[in-house]
Amino acid sequence: MKPLEDILIIDLSQFLSAPSATLRLADLGARVIKVERPETGDICRQLYVSNVILNGESSVFRAINRNKESFQADLKNEIDKQRVLKLVQKADVLIHNFRPGVIERLGFDYDTIKKINPSIVYGDISGYGSEGPWKAKPGQDLLVQSLSGLTWLNGVDGSGPTPVGLAVVDILSGAHLVQGILAALLKKARTGEGSKVSVSMLESILDFQFESITTFYHDGGAPTVRPKSNSAHAYLGAPYGVYKTQNGYLALAMGAIPFLGELLGCKELTNYPEPASWFIERDAIKKALADHLATDTTEKWLSILEPADIWCANIMDWDTLFTQDGFKVLNMIQKVTMRDGFEYETTRCPIKIDGEYLTSSLGSPMLGEHTDLILKELIEG
Repeated sequence: MKPLEDILIIDLSQFLSAPSATLRLADLGARVIKVERPETGDICRQLYVSNVILNGESSVFRAINRNKESFQADLKNEIDKQRVLKLVQKADVLIHNFRPGVIERLGFDYDTIKKINPSIVYGDISGYGSEGPWKAKPGQDLLVQSLSGLTWLNGVDGSGPTPVGLAVVDILSGAHLVQGILAALLKKARTGEGSKVSVSMLESILDFQFESITTFYHDGGAPTVRPKSNSAHAYLGAPYGVYKTQNGYLALAMGAIPFLGELLGCKELTNYPEPASWFIERDAIKKALADHLATDTTEKWLSILEPADIWCANIMDWDTLFTQDGFKVLNMIQKVTMRDGFEYETTRCPIKIDGEYLTSSLGSPMLGEHTDLILKELIEG
């Protein structure tokens, strides 16, 4: 039995942030009913990150909405609205990610919902919170990354702002919403009381930067200075970074610089015995190290570094990673099937409970696939 079995979640969300939260809750065993507008459905059905189409719709939608049911309803239509409100009456959790003000106009705001279901756990994700001058701004991943300071932590000095090449804000805010909802469900189990759980994308990505922001506040507000080369972290000293070798790339984490010099046969590094110099002279050290590592292969350097317990790794692309035994043993890829028999591979939930993976063979739903079933079971029955 999965931990959240018998928990009913009504999902009014779309795009990535909140749907990533309901995906994780579904993996944990909850029944997720995704409410979608007629004809178009979740906008994410047609939101492409590439030209890959899976069974007529976006691969993003297929990946993030597996293991859910689709109920077709127009929240501006009174009959459909009343149907959804009947679902909400029976639900444990309601989730949405509308901009502030929109949910009130639709009549699904927390004050309204808790009157018909006082024990509801009500979760919402916004871009920038419900107050302040930015509350109406679009909560899109790249835009929030750009406002948050994150883009100045990536890349090298002089390269300009560099975003993370994934929807990191969406997925983080979804994860934070899951944490809050699980805590609220525990409270509900103990007291019978519902809760409102609110997350903003901006707050999530600011929390993600807690180490660097704390450093900023305690070093006099000095501006962030990224390494001039071989960067992997804006603040950490040498050798932390990515280095080109004769036939690929190598990642180096922490390590005493003089010891690295002796180990690798790079005499120049032995001139930096003091740990403080690994920060102050970071760029000079990295240049010397980069020049030396470029003279031989990744495999050669790993054969020296790994036995010495230096934290390092070969930098792999997916083609290489997916052939490795270390990847294969994880069984991270699962095959899921849609109602019409269409199969596709996607990642599984990364959580294991009591030694068991949280997998499900159920693919993403067709638009409105479960409407009739849900009407008979939960609304008209």
